[in-house]
Amino acid sequence: MENNIFQLQYAMDTFYFLVCGALVMWMAAGFAMLEAGMVRSKNTTEILTKNIALFAIACTMYLICGYQIMYGGGWFLSGIAGGDSLVADALSASAEEGFEGGSVYSGASDFFFQVVFVATAMSIVSGAVAERMKLWAFLAFAVVMTAFIYPMEGAWTWGGSEVFGMYNLGDLGFSDFAGSGIVHMAGAAAALAGVLVLGARKGKYGPDGQINAIPGTNMPLVTLGTFILWMGWFGFNGGSVLKLGDIANANSVAMVFLNTNAAAAGGVIAALILARLMFGKADLTMACNGALAGLVAITAEPSTPSPLMATIIGAIGGLIVVFAIVGLDKIKIDDPVGAISVHGVVGIWGLLAVPLTNDGASFSGQIIGGLTIFVWVFVVSLIVWLGLKAIMGVRVSEEVEYDGVDVAECGLEAYPEFTTGK
Repeated sequence: MENNIFQLQYAMDTFYFLVCGALVMWMAAGFAMLEAGMVRSKNTTEILTKNIALFAIACTMYLICGYQIMYGGGWFLSGIAGGDSLVADALSASAEEGFEGGSVYSGASDFFFQVVFVATAMSIVSGAVAERMKLWAFLAFAVVMTAFIYPMEGAWTWGGSEVFGMYNLGDLGFSDFAGSGIVHMAGAAAALAGVLVLGARKGKYGPDGQINAIPGTNMPLVTLGTFILWMGWFGFNGGSVLKLGDIANANSVAMVFLNTNAAAAGGVIAALILARLMFGKADLTMACNGALAGLVAITAEPSTPSPLMATIIGAIGGLIVVFAIVGLDKIKIDDPVGAISVHGVVGIWGLLAVPLTNDGASFSGQIIGGLTIFVWVFVVSLIVWLGLKAIMGVRVSEEVEYDGVDVAECGLEAYPEFTTGK
């Protein structure tokens, strides 16, 4: 009887992990649609190519070495280098072995859930560097980001490893439930480094300091992408509970879903009202970014706040993102989709909000942890971007940028005005 109960719990938790992983994978579609809508039509095919290619690269590089760096303390899975590998063990783990080791879900499901998080972090970069970066330079960076940069900071947090042999961030009181800092701020730090190396799009900023709006091509896609991401976030945060097969964890999952939704709603309302006060109009892009900001803000701790507190945390994120987008424009940091503001600036707020409801976290631990993640990702990313610039160049020519990168990089227009044929 007891064995049957364990088997049922194992099956339920494994299935829950896989379904949540699939929801997070679906966020890749959300990023693709959001970014495709926010860029100009002449750059749409390339941004879509980036999104599908980066997902494939992330899955492959994390399989080869990323997961082992993050959780195994080594470098490669055994099929490549002949050493022990958590990936190889996970892919061959049986239910019986799982019980003996105290696990309540398949190791393979854990790997699948982790790998889609890596792709999410890399997806944040693609929108920020849109419309002027070479496709192959971006994909080369994706290899390094998903194989090494992200797994290293993941090892110091979720992996439990020491930072360069000195300390473990969790021991300092750092807590990040589902990745406001580990995933979102990290992606934004890599994006910021890339944007600084790239420079702004031509025509974005005038010689006298004026800021020229470059509107996206498809607001329906932006809205669709936002709703897809909103939906996928239930897997992102809900799956991070890691269990479902008992009463306590089932209640925790329900609260995480509730708070995740509440924070997104709060972010939309706050951003929409603030945009109306600042610009005199109901700005759809700010409303969408407000939803994402609320989601990023609650991701660091969605299990302990009350629903009302979660709404407030999300609303503050919605306010922050509007000010951040405007502020970055004023200092001429050109981010076509607002990714650095949504995932980076609000990611910091998400980390700082954790001690407000979670007694196990401290403000000092959150600050040290956040700084460690940001400095590591930003500095290493900057080195990689500068190396790629020296080796192959990272920015397309002025002519290609003017004509659009779709034809030059992909040989295909997303919205051809007409098709010739016989």
